[in-house]
Amino acid sequence: MVKTRDDSSLVVNPSTIVGASGPVVLGTLSLRPDPSAEQMAIDSCLDAGAQLLFVNAVQLPPYPTTMMVGGLGAMVLPHEDDREAVVESAERIAALGIDVELIGLLTPRPVRGLLELAQERGAALIVFGPLLSKIGRIRMRRAARRIRREAGCLVWIAPDG
Repeated sequence: MVKTRDDSSLVVNPSTIVGASGPVVLGTLSLRPDPSAEQMAIDSCLDAGAQLLFVNAVQLPPYPTTMMVGGLGAMVLPHEDDREAVVESAERIAALGIDVELIGLLTPRPVRGLLELAQERGAALIVFGPLLSKIGRIRMRRAARRIRREAGCLVWIAPDG
């Protein structure tokens, strides 16, 4: 005779635990986020009680001498990755009571880096929304297509993406 054990009392529905899902990733490519993407990330974090990972993925230029002399900090200047606007946006979101982690991701392949970071951190949602007026339609659509295809979680792309 086979004995069975009832473990149903030990199972907890993850949707009932605030913050049980993974963090929300607000991703941008060297630019401040689109206002609609920023609002979507804020609303998602407040609804789920989740942490916000604000990822500014910057394409690392191929300057080996600069890398050897100045290190990673010298590779990208503050105005090249819209750093001040990104920090202002992160501070504005944190003022709403959301736990924000600002990540400056320097990589030769920014979209791949954003996807890998989201997978490593167990993201529940990727909100991708760089300013379309600065990034261009072709680059935005190419990045959005790849994120939709390869992300292992929910994806929200800013309008016109």
